[in-house]
Amino acid sequence: MTLAVARPDVPLIQRDEPAAARVLIRAENVSKIYTMGDQTVRALDDVSVEIAKGDFVAIMGSSGSGKSTMMNLIGALDRPTSGRLWLDGRDIAHMDSDELAELRNAKIGFVFQQFNLLARTPAINQVILPLLYARPRPDDLEQRARHRLEQVGLGQRVDHLPSQLSGGQQQRVAIARALVNNPQILLADEPTGALDTKTSEEIMALFEELNREGITVIIVTHEPDIAAHARRMLVFRDGKIVDDTVREPLKPPMEVAR
Repeated sequence: MTLAVARPDVPLIQRDEPAAARVLIRAENVSKIYTMGDQTVRALDDVSVEIAKGDFVAIMGSSGSGKSTMMNLIGALDRPTSGRLWLDGRDIAHMDSDELAELRNAKIGFVFQQFNLLARTPAINQVILPLLYARPRPDDLEQRARHRLEQVGLGQRVDHLPSQLSGGQQQRVAIARALVNNPQILLADEPTGALDTKTSEEIMALFEELNREGITVIIVTHEPDIAAHARRMLVFRDGKIVDDTVREPLKPPMEVAR
């Protein structure tokens, strides 16, 4: 494992916590195989890895390397063909579709390259949408949505439609929507792919701030400058992890709030 100098503002988990309690995601000999006609594709090949609570991880790799498949498994969007995968102590490998959906809604916030906003829906209603599926449904929908929009810097634009917002502002709405259920994990797939350099840096600064508050942030990216914001980089090739780089802290670890 190679070591690099850390960004000083990226927090680490508290080290006096028992190691087992710090693990949020654990993959053990995970493989994912797809069959397409007569061809069999091994998208993931015997992958084992742990991700700690409060960490900030970038998953990298070229197209077809397995990084998107790993994201789908971590996000409980799919199940492994073989091996075991635990999310916050629960084995998702044997969950049914309803159990996976419940786990996603309770534990994970998703951010994608395309913002996936409803064209005729104001920002506040975009953010409220995940709360409508929560069980039990909270009775302070608008208050929670407004709080998250304020947190991402859009407190004055809660009634704006996507067409009235810039690309960066639309992505902030998507981030607020991902946060509204108070997830443990923020999972972002190429979150800056549709943004210019300046806006990309602003979005990554927001992810860093959220990570400092204790949210585990996992981004999938092919851009080294975006991955450089993370504390840890996992590089995939041919369905395997070929590099696991951890940046050592320049100051004592910060206590994570969650």
